Amino acid sequence: MTRSNDTELVDGIYLEGDPISDSHAPGGDIAEMWTNRKFEGALVNPANRRKLSIIIVGTGLAGASAGATLGEAGYHVKSFCYQDSPRRAHSIAAQGGINAAKNYKGDGDSIHRLFYDTVKGGDYRSRETNVYRLAEVSVDIIDQCVAQGVPFARDYGGLLDNRSFGGVQVSRTFYARGQTGQQLLIGAYQALERQIAAGTVEMYSRHEMLELVVVDGKARGIIARDLVTGKIETHMADAVVLASGGYGNVFFLSTNAMGSNVTANWRAHRKGAYFANPCYTQIHPTCIPQSGDHQSKLTLMSESLRNDGRIWVPKKAEDCDKDPRELAEEDRDYYLERIYPSFGNLVPRDIASRQAKNMCDEGRGVGPAVDGVRRGVYLDFAAAIERMGEDAVRSKYGNLFDMYERITGENPYQVPMRIYPAVHYTMGGLWVDYDLQSTIPGLFVTGEANFSDHGANRLGASALMQGLADGYFVLPNTIRDYLAAGPFEAVAEDAPEVVAAQEAVQSRVDQFLSIDGTRSVDSYHKALGKIMWEKCGMERSDEGLREAIEEIRALRTDFWSNVKVLGTAEGLNQSLEKAGRVADFLELGELMCVDALHRRESCGGHFRAESQTEDGEALRHDDEFAYVAAWEWGGDDGAPVLHKEDLVYDFIELKQRSYK
Repeated sequence: MTRSNDTELVDGIYLEGDPISDSHAPGGDIAEMWTNRKFEGALVNPANRRKLSIIIVGTGLAGASAGATLGEAGYHVKSFCYQDSPRRAHSIAAQGGINAAKNYKGDGDSIHRLFYDTVKGGDYRSRETNVYRLAEVSVDIIDQCVAQGVPFARDYGGLLDNRSFGGVQVSRTFYARGQTGQQLLIGAYQALERQIAAGTVEMYSRHEMLELVVVDGKARGIIARDLVTGKIETHMADAVVLASGGYGNVFFLSTNAMGSNVTANWRAHRKGAYFANPCYTQIHPTCIPQSGDHQSKLTLMSESLRNDGRIWVPKKAEDCDKDPRELAEEDRDYYLERIYPSFGNLVPRDIASRQAKNMCDEGRGVGPAVDGVRRGVYLDFAAAIERMGEDAVRSKYGNLFDMYERITGENPYQVPMRIYPAVHYTMGGLWVDYDLQSTIPGLFVTGEANFSDHGANRLGASALMQGLADGYFVLPNTIRDYLAAGPFEAVAEDAPEVVAAQEAVQSRVDQFLSIDGTRSVDSYHKALGKIMWEKCGMERSDEGLREAIEEIRALRTDFWSNVKVLGTAEGLNQSLEKAGRVADFLELGELMCVDALHRRESCGGHFRAESQTEDGEALRHDDEFAYVAAWEWGGDDGAPVLHKEDLVYDFIELKQRSYK
């Protein structure tokens, strides 16, 4: 791509580049696009598959399912994860469920309705073609997982049960109590292990990708560090798949696992892969509130709790200190039911999160104060227990209630839970086309690591759906169109591009260990997280974002001159691991603020103070911002380059959302 003007900075911070488009998206009726694309794509015969190799980075739902499926197809797969086992991937933490348009409840669901709900839930900032395919494929995922033995909940008659999630008026969420992610990952893991035993998949656990190898413009391998021995290794293949998850830990405090990071994606971005919509991060409304500065992560309470729990705060600020059980009904403000009567407590996550913040900003938050402010609202099950009985509630949510009590010391069967929004998921990610291929040929990106399906806000229970859809059904049908041109010429380990990538990794490791400053890596991460949450979190402003960009730049400069990384490069060194991840977060954080600054609209969970309706709701500007913002790396000393992919809605009417 070319740049429009290398000297003319927009807003003094970025460059405008040429538009970008999805050249692989088929035309015609949207209900026939996926069938047509699968037919039009080239095939690879079984004998040739044995000659082709694929690297997959990540073993969560997207990575494990892709590895298992591609291994089963006969390709040679190398699978990498930094955990000690694929089963430790963060997908295991997902609780509430997985969406599928099977209409088991007979309440009006369909593929088109799931498609519509997802585009609307994303505030009309997702790509129609990818979302429809996701809805179409969803019906096959459940059958696949049931065949694997995933123990989905069942109703009295033995049929698969469903429950509701935010932003919809049907029951389409399949679940396994509050352990859905764990059960789905076990299913994908056992499928992956079968291929490992068969010899089609080589597993490299405790390995972290630190660089992408690009040869003749194509992704051909990775440089990885063995986290146990410290050895820098080179692995080559015919194609590379990134399934490395999201980047919510840029905020330091999030619901993500401590090790979740952006490094695989960011190393690819620096090599030429565009990063799309980086400022689109999801704030989950149902998390246990922060209790102090000692915390290193936050704990998610499943959105499924909003099916039966009622959310409220005291009507009067002076009642916030009282025992909630002592407050009469007339003294309680069930604010979601009041403001959004059609959806009530099941409004989408962005709306529920923003209204919780509004209640606390008004001085009606509950629970202990952190930094002088009470950040909590009640999630109350008293009415559900009265209606259903405690045993029925325990049957549906028991493990979640137990987890809450272990963390807080409070019994949620007797006292309302306290919840508050927290960073959870990232809708932004590497830009991909309909085939899930990035702007680097041969580099494919799946699951949360890409941007393609959720727009400005992800509906609950759609992350597991996308991860498994991409891994089991989409990628195996699209990557073969690229691999049909192979096997490609082998790349020697002493090729200039490979040597340069190896030297870049080694030089970076040496630099971290040589700085010998006075500040810990964690101190920089916490400082970055505070900037991001305060100025690029639930509410943003022009002034705050410009301040954040300058503060992050200053923090990054200090990091590279004053960070202290203990230990050596040989052997296990978690301080060194963190340093690399935080260095990438510092660069990503600035790009997120640049992206948020340029998008002068409120959209999804991204509330721009300068863009709101008279009643304080988010106000989009479709005439200016109905596009995907795909950012090109501008170099260490250059400005990022914005490429716009126009979003065209041929099958859904573009309009302002309303859940009232």
